Amino acid sequence: MTTMTATKPRRSAPQTVRKSSEIGRGTPVTYFIALVFVAICIGPVLYIILGGFRTNSQITTDPSGFPSPWQIGNYVDVLQSSMFWRQTGNSTFTAIFTTLGVVVLGVMASYVIARYEFRGRMAMYSLFAAGLMFPMTVAITPLYILIKNLGLMNSLAGIILPQIAFALPTTIIILVPFLRAIPKELEEAASIDGASRLGFFFRMVVPLSVPGVVTVGILAFIASWNSYMLPLFIINDESSYTLPLGVQAFAAQYSVDTARVLAFTSLSMIPALVFFSLFERRIVGGLTGAVKG
Repeated sequence: MTTMTATKPRRSAPQTVRKSSEIGRGTPVTYFIALVFVAICIGPVLYIILGGFRTNSQITTDPSGFPSPWQIGNYVDVLQSSMFWRQTGNSTFTAIFTTLGVVVLGVMASYVIARYEFRGRMAMYSLFAAGLMFPMTVAITPLYILIKNLGLMNSLAGIILPQIAFALPTTIIILVPFLRAIPKELEEAASIDGASRLGFFFRMVVPLSVPGVVTVGILAFIASWNSYMLPLFIINDESSYTLPLGVQAFAAQYSVDTARVLAFTSLSMIPALVFFSLFERRIVGGLTGAVKG
């Protein structure tokens, strides 16, 4: 006598995989809109870079054409200029020390706001959040008077200190969720092991907040590198110019040499573009972690 065993039909897994993959796909309209926005963003940059490889006659004859033939003399002349390298050094010095100041002060202030309970803590956090509504251009006149009274005119310190101050609100808004998400049990375990609050800060907090620190550091570096308004008011000596001011001075000096101006402009913005491209994923990951926190 044979017994018949009923077997339950198995669900086909490919259907689930197919549905999830279909959800992740975009429509042709989505890709077309994305390509349009990419072209709008990249188009001017490519035009400036390619324009440096052309001559003035080529730009006059065919403003939107490709170099034919390619000319590297414009870039060579700019790279051989001592003023270009001096301005590059000024921008690098300003960006590095601005980034260091923003990261160090931002981490310390964010740690206090996120981990300590004291009266006025939320008011302090709200004050930093309100700083996002006041860009540097709004306060440029009183800032100019303050820097002048401090004797920091025509110095890179007069650029670095205000940039640190105006970058701190964004830094604290990003870092506070990171530091607040660190479990309190971890701090309690560290204190049981004999770690002080300062030791816990350096041994646990700083390593765990590296994604947020990298994010705010990159944002501060790029903002300092591209800063134009503040150096325009503070710096009058051409030897202390940063690259944005150098581009303006170079364009005024060689106004009839459009190709060389485009070469100077492209060389001045390439470092920031490369820096941003290399750390793009870290920026997105840091901002995502801040939102989750």
